[in-house]
Amino acid sequence: MIEAWGIVVAGGFGSRFGGRKQFEHLGGEPLWEWARRALLNGGVAEVVTVGEMEGGVPPGPRRRDSVLSGLDRVPPNIQYLLVHDAARPLASSQLVERVLTRLGRGDADGVVPAIPVRDAIKQVSGDKVLGSVDRAGLVVVQTPQGFVAEVLRRAHAETDLDAADDAEMVAEVGGSVVTVEGELTNLKVTYPEDLTLLEAIHAG
Repeated sequence: MIEAWGIVVAGGFGSRFGGRKQFEHLGGEPLWEWARRALLNGGVAEVVTVGEMEGGVPPGPRRRDSVLSGLDRVPPNIQYLLVHDAARPLASSQLVERVLTRLGRGDADGVVPAIPVRDAIKQVSGDKVLGSVDRAGLVVVQTPQGFVAEVLRRAHAETDLDAADDAEMVAEVGGSVVTVEGELTNLKVTYPEDLTLLEAIHAG
């Protein structure tokens, strides 16, 4: 398996959650620590945590600015990087290993975990349904996302795109991105009820 560093993005304000969700606790530990440990347990050599915690790197105003802040702390000789959201605390070590293994094949600039869209998708305007969207070829993308470090750095240098994730930025500069199997339990905490669900999953 390849050697890689990781960046945990834990700098958001959590407006939809109603507070800084990355500092909420699950099983007695903050969500950001769960995310950091998931990367280490999956084989990542070192992790830079971006956020306002002890030892953290100062975050930026946007997600992409926080990732760039973390990139600045990664030595230039590191070839591979994983970027993980602190709001996804239950990513397994096996998922991290899948990303690293696929990235190590050397035929893609980025690797993202993905799961198929399971529900019917409708296009709406207000409360009016306008039509259905074909689910064929649609997936839900998760983190951790793995990248060739040189390409990720170039993406941040060449575009100021306020992207939803780093994979979008890499694709914007012509990088190739592929998928690996994601995990249904790798849920993202966006609303308070999401944390309640994760607590139930953690409790077994």
